[in-house]
Amino acid sequence: MRTRYALPPRPVTFLRRERLTRHLDGALTTPLTIVNGAAGAGKTLLVADWAARLGRPVAWFTTDAEELRPGVFWAYVLEALRAAGAPVPAAVGSPADPGRVDETLLNRLAAELNGPTTAGRPAVLVLDGFDRVAAPETAAQLEFVLRHAGPGLHLVVVSRTEPLLPLHRYRAAGELTEIRDAELAFTAREAGELLGRHGLSPPAAVVDALVDRTRGWAAGLRLCALAARESPEPETYLKEFEAGQSAVADFLLAEVLDIQPPGTQDLLLRVSVLERFGPGLANALTGRSDAGTVLDSLHHRNAFVQHLGHSWYRLHPLFAEILRAHLEVRHPGLAPELHRRAARWLKDAGFLPETLVHGAAAGDWEFAAGTLVGDLAVGQLFTGLRSAGLHDLFSRMPTGAGGPAPELVRAAGDLARGDLERGTVHLERAGKLLAGDLLGQRGGEGQDDPEGLKGDREAARLCWALLEVYAARLAGSSPRAERAVRLARELRGAVPAELLDRHPELTALLLAHLGSTRLWTGRFEDARMALSAAVAGPGGTSTALPREDALAHLALIDQLNGWPGRAEHKASRALAETARYGLPGPPGPPGTGLERLVLAAVAIDRDELDRARALLDEAATPLDAVPRAAARSASPPASHDARAAHDLHAHAPVGPADPVTSAVRAVVTARLLLARGDPRVAHAALRAAVGATHPDATAALTTEAPSPWLRGQAALVTAAAHLAEGRPRAAAEALREVPLDQPACVVEAARMQLAAGDPRAAGGLLDALHGTDRTGPGVSVRAALVRARSGHLAGDTATARRWLAVALRGARHEHLRRPFVEAGPWSGPLLDTDPLRGLAAGWLVTGSADVPPSGVKEPVEELSGRERDVLRRLARLMTTEEIAADLYVSVNTVKTHLKSVYRKLDVNRRADAVRRARALRLL
Repeated sequence: MRTRYALPPRPVTFLRRERLTRHLDGALTTPLTIVNGAAGAGKTLLVADWAARLGRPVAWFTTDAEELRPGVFWAYVLEALRAAGAPVPAAVGSPADPGRVDETLLNRLAAELNGPTTAGRPAVLVLDGFDRVAAPETAAQLEFVLRHAGPGLHLVVVSRTEPLLPLHRYRAAGELTEIRDAELAFTAREAGELLGRHGLSPPAAVVDALVDRTRGWAAGLRLCALAARESPEPETYLKEFEAGQSAVADFLLAEVLDIQPPGTQDLLLRVSVLERFGPGLANALTGRSDAGTVLDSLHHRNAFVQHLGHSWYRLHPLFAEILRAHLEVRHPGLAPELHRRAARWLKDAGFLPETLVHGAAAGDWEFAAGTLVGDLAVGQLFTGLRSAGLHDLFSRMPTGAGGPAPELVRAAGDLARGDLERGTVHLERAGKLLAGDLLGQRGGEGQDDPEGLKGDREAARLCWALLEVYAARLAGSSPRAERAVRLARELRGAVPAELLDRHPELTALLLAHLGSTRLWTGRFEDARMALSAAVAGPGGTSTALPREDALAHLALIDQLNGWPGRAEHKASRALAETARYGLPGPPGPPGTGLERLVLAAVAIDRDELDRARALLDEAATPLDAVPRAAARSASPPASHDARAAHDLHAHAPVGPADPVTSAVRAVVTARLLLARGDPRVAHAALRAAVGATHPDATAALTTEAPSPWLRGQAALVTAAAHLAEGRPRAAAEALREVPLDQPACVVEAARMQLAAGDPRAAGGLLDALHGTDRTGPGVSVRAALVRARSGHLAGDTATARRWLAVALRGARHEHLRRPFVEAGPWSGPLLDTDPLRGLAAGWLVTGSADVPPSGVKEPVEELSGRERDVLRRLARLMTTEEIAADLYVSVNTVKTHLKSVYRKLDVNRRADAVRRARALRLL
């Protein structure tokens, strides 16, 4: 009997958690404390340890008998109070009838507790296992005593279930302290300390995984620790222990499952295959109609059934794991059927992700694939949050799963990985099945569609059209894409409007892929129409990636048309589009990194070569346009930058990729190498990109149609490389490939003709551009510089100055410095005269073309692009920390750049550096 009134002993491995004991200390200011949690949550040991350290007597009563009658209950409570020295004189009396309690006794007890002898020192009564007190009458009597005892009694109720007390009243009055399951759960730090008390010291990652698996459940952690201590490989045990065959399983089966009625046990076993469940779903799996009542009762009794809100529940993950193992023992082979029932119920209820999971778990792949296709959700394989999970799910689909839907899903998976060849095979097979070519093999003419596609044939054809446009994009085939988009537009009317509204990503993907294909074939304005429509469509998570893709392509069009500022703005918007929703990148190559490549091209135009290099490195898309063979064909270059480019090419994976992204990467890399003074490596970088330009090379871009703008860009890089290496004839030969309908290419061709000594040809090319619209300063500035250079060569200084002024006015707003560097050192003396000096002041850095004013000592060494970035911010009186934040680098990196700037300018202070930079026209 005494054990009912004694504090339970704490094991030597017990871990005192100060955050919980402090909570209990603070609870003394309220009359009622509830410690409520599941079996094994550590409730009793927590309160017992706190009571032992409280520094005053605590009345403890463990209700270890079921359904104590009121008289018996109060007899025990009175004995516990007297044993703890509480003011309960003999005059209070004792219950004479086990089944009832006289109200006079309760009044006397409350009055004694509220008497003057207890002032400032209330009696502390702990009722452990109060969930066994089932009689509402007893709970009402306890609340009566607590209320009338006033400050003379502090009651602590330890229970697995919600006690039958009017908690809402105490909660509303601020007189209730609650410690529940969430707070009782061990943190990772506490779990590590607990394992340490058992002589274990696993890595933090193992502890984190164990806490996640047990949800910090105290008994689970202790039992795992005890078992691991006996294991020859404790760390492996903690990582991989089989929950169904462990002491944890024995505990939960005995303490939670076996005490339930048979019907409730069956319900728990069946819902264990579900991640979450509501009454309707539980009824579907059990064949009963009262699951809602049972689940609500289990939740309130803390039977490891957690309420998620809106009538949805889930099992504690460890309990679910054990139940699934026990289900296989009691009902072998039942799990797949339960998954099948769940999949069909969830599909009818509109829960697509869970439908797919359970369809796959049931092994019904035709149903799972048919559901994905019939819901028009194939696009989700390409659009972010669910894509990785869907790819992982359907990667387990066996080859034996046939029918249009599985073939479409296989095609989507292959295309998303950039495997055009395999994807096309599955896509063609799906197309034949949908056209009816192979339906005879599945039951004969006129019979129903295959399982999973009943009533969904038009939706499947629409998914086929989406994947066909995607395949056309990877193949660089504009006609193929146009045909597929026309089919998609025809099918939209045959698909329910609400289904289309639920999947705006489908339209966004169609438009983005179509725009990319049009851009590849040089139809910039047609591409802009499709891409702009994709950007203007519905916002949200599902369309964020296709909108990012479309914005990146629009930025590229602006850059190619000579509008670097617009290109930079759209590329920055593209980067922000998916960052806003925290989306991962798409699983395949299309669009990935294109915006950074455009920003790198803009940085090259502004002569910010270090920034361009960094952006190229950040771009996620590998340089597929330059296969390893092409990189190895050139001997290792001498310069550091060329070696870096060589390494980049040598390690680039070979395989199909989005042709636009791969081409832009190749062109931007080649332009950077040219700017860095490595024309031979730049030539090698482009040589493999366009087979039409270099028939002897193996084209990395396996496309059905060549790209005119890529061919033009490649020809310009090739010509520039030849000129830099002193081969004007080879340069002139390469220029024959330049398409004359692209103003940017024509201007570059004119510049090179002038550099090759043919000013008449250069002038003729520029004259042909007269009246061309839609071209920006990236084109017009270079054209003006060609005319200025032509005037300079002819000795016509007035013409040279006039065209230089035109170039400066066009370049100033965009900070286009690279065209002046490429123009050569001839412009330096002219820029040092008025009014050109004023037009160039404050922004123009011409690199090798710098000509310092007379009497000003030249820098010890030319400043790098990043050092100039730091210097410009220095001139704006920014602190070192502000410069670091603005450039996205560390403070130490900024300090290193500053030291280099001081050394090169031969100064020791910031102010001197700025003054000297202004004198040198570096600012």
